[in-house]
Amino acid sequence: MLASVIIVSYNGKDQVRACLASVLATLPANCEVIVVDNASVDGSPDMVAGSFPSVRLIRSETNTGFGCANNLGVTHAKGEFVVFVNPDTVAKAGWLDPLLTMLQQDANAGLVTGKLLRPDSRINTCGNDIHLTGLTLCRGLGDESIAYNRVEEVNAISGALFATRRQLFEHIGGFDEAMFLYMEDTDLSWRIRLAGWRCLFTPASVVVHDYELRFAPLKVFYQERNRYLMLLKNLRSATWLVLLPSLLLAEVVTWGFVFTRDRRNWRNKLRAYVWVIRHWSMVMDKRRRAQTQRKIRDRDLIARTIWQLDFGQVSQGVAGQLATVVFNPLFGLFWLITRGVVWW
Repeated sequence: MLASVIIVSYNGKDQVRACLASVLATLPANCEVIVVDNASVDGSPDMVAGSFPSVRLIRSETNTGFGCANNLGVTHAKGEFVVFVNPDTVAKAGWLDPLLTMLQQDANAGLVTGKLLRPDSRINTCGNDIHLTGLTLCRGLGDESIAYNRVEEVNAISGALFATRRQLFEHIGGFDEAMFLYMEDTDLSWRIRLAGWRCLFTPASVVVHDYELRFAPLKVFYQERNRYLMLLKNLRSATWLVLLPSLLLAEVVTWGFVFTRDRRNWRNKLRAYVWVIRHWSMVMDKRRRAQTQRKIRDRDLIARTIWQLDFGQVSQGVAGQLATVVFNPLFGLFWLITRGVVWW
């Protein structure tokens, strides 16, 4: 079998129905679709079983998180390639072939992502940008759909749409299941790149993603906890020291974000610190596993990071403009220093 398409579902019956209808309508005969239901209570699994009998349904008894559920789907996959699609997407005709073709034609391609459009036809993301501090941003958010019209290497793929080789995914350890939600696609991208593979973007693969910036009660906890986890796992300890001024400045930025956009849940930022401290031994175990697969230098990872933060993605007002003027020149200076110092 050529490819296995994996979709993780959690209480999104109508979205999953639309997603499956679009995927199955465009699916080659030598591919399969697997839905992993994360203990939905809205009737999603029964709908999938009744309306889409050709889909392989895996029911999880508990909500294990995005990464863990995808990993479970891969254990049941029969395809040479595995393709991950968010349940809140609608696939356009011809979306799958470009992803698989790039993997087949480029021996160094580890992950391939496509162009995600918002329902208003503007760009959601064309791969993701990773900031020097691990903060991750949608690449091209809000731009016209015709932008980003060539194949290119990117910092990270978007977990909402990407393909990879099943053997590589299994060899690298899949998604980090400790992350539960958010940043797991960035972490996977860094580990794939650390192992010597490339992350690529193709504009020929297009899906519509029902995306808008939302602030769930635990979002800051997961994003910040997982960012720290990613940095600790993938970078050498000497790099942490060089990055310390940048990381401290990022703390100022993220605390400012919390108090302006998510004030009711400000304790979640503290919880992220506490989690890392309490699970330090586990974090170091994950770090050792990641480092055993290292094929490139930290310098190579840092070289592809960005130094500018697009504050407009979270604030369109004066606060975002002021943050751009104040923080980006400092991040730019720290990025130059880091590039000059980190040769390992």
